[in-house]
Amino acid sequence: MNTAFQIPSQTAFSSDENRWQAVVDRDRHADGAFFFAVRTTGVFCRPSCASRAPRRENVEFFSTTHAAERAGYRPCKRCQPTSLPRELAIVERACKALDAEPQERMTLAQLSDAVHVSPFHLQRLFTRVVGVSPRQYQAARRAEALRSGLQRGENVTRATHDAGFGSPSRMYEAASAELGMTPSMYRKKGAGLAVRYATAPTPLGTVLVAATDKGVCKIAFGDDPAALALELAAELSEAERIEDRERMEPFIAQIRAYLNGTRERFDLPLDIGATAFQQRVWDALRRIPYGETRSYTDIADTLGSPRAVRAVANACASNPVALAIPCHRVVQKGGGLSGYRWGAPRKAALLKTERERGENK
Repeated sequence: MNTAFQIPSQTAFSSDENRWQAVVDRDRHADGAFFFAVRTTGVFCRPSCASRAPRRENVEFFSTTHAAERAGYRPCKRCQPTSLPRELAIVERACKALDAEPQERMTLAQLSDAVHVSPFHLQRLFTRVVGVSPRQYQAARRAEALRSGLQRGENVTRATHDAGFGSPSRMYEAASAELGMTPSMYRKKGAGLAVRYATAPTPLGTVLVAATDKGVCKIAFGDDPAALALELAAELSEAERIEDRERMEPFIAQIRAYLNGTRERFDLPLDIGATAFQQRVWDALRRIPYGETRSYTDIADTLGSPRAVRAVANACASNPVALAIPCHRVVQKGGGLSGYRWGAPRKAALLKTERERGENK
């Protein structure tokens, strides 16, 4: 590797002392790792900014540009910390390198060597721009290739090989997280899979709850029970779909209690598939306290990917289990409701119920 891109320690910029030294040195390897703001000017910069060095007592540090802006600082016009032209070019090269050999597993060191950036900086930059790490990106691409092969009707062995999984065991370990069911079942649109479901009236209209032997795989709201059942049938056309009100009643009872304001949390086993980024978003949603909301920008910032707002919105829209993963608690930055997979009026009603219950505690 070019000696101009030495590998810094993973904790190289974890302390304020090391961060300040990077600012003094105008260390470009620290760009993206953190940002510094100057209290006397109200401006925040990249560590490598060529502007006149500030006094140490006037400096504070931030992990993201969004955090600096929320603290009241404005971006430096000289180093333009909120713009990512060079960084985007680096990430684009990295993505092309990964896409060129989708069956190969590139290590972070190999990838950083290919794009001429230190591994530490590339890891942070890639995650910041794309929303997932290079490793997670490769895993998602393999899962996508596996999914495509199975949908084309390829047998599991062939699809596994073509997707770049080193062994069937590794493929099956990843498949449950990425597909939500075994590859054979996915290829056959649920053939061999038993899915029990039921519909029931609720204060928000009709709810459909479906579950495999492992857990709930779908919670959906609508106005017509038949339409909800048809939607489930389209998704798992070859599965054995069994209407089973008795088995679903405990799940439905929790949903009704939640909608009536007598329950704040769910105790539901889930059997859902997710990409690495979707899982991170959904985990963040489940950490939003009952009665509170967060913006898409807040969630992106929580994930350390402030520019992944659109990806966060897409992950919310792909949530298959209403309420269990509370995507209704995510709103626009200005407080507007934004969209909701099961209708904006339902989202408004949910937030109203949670807010009123919180106020009455």
